[in-house]
Amino acid sequence: MNHDHLDPINSLNVPELADTTFAMDFLIRAKEGVRNTAVALTETASPDVRALLRKQLMQGIAMHQEITELMISKKWFHPYELSEQYKLDQLSAKNTIMVGNMNLFPEDTNRKGMFDRTPDEH
Repeated sequence: MNHDHLDPINSLNVPELADTTFAMDFLIRAKEGVRNTAVALTETASPDVRALLRKQLMQGIAMHQEITELMISKKWFHPYELSEQYKLDQLSAKNTIMVGNMNLFPEDTNRKGMFDRTPDEH
């Protein structure tokens, strides 16, 4: 079946998919920030810079923990239940393939008549 992916009815559940994707990306980037800050801390000799990096490292670890706890509470991440995490990873891969196969740029982009009112004229 050929769906019009620009039709709002076909975007049901997309915000939830986006939220989980953004949260996982944020978690990964927080982890990278912690790792990079820890490396920088081991490579500096200045006491002032070391104090600054140590504070930044603690903030990064705290942020990583907050993101992790949020994702666990929303059931977007299962670090202690690998079989459940595997299911989520499989669903994520399936959704990635689905989005990649969408025809997001159809030839006919006229949406006249699809909405309950006409756009405001300026």
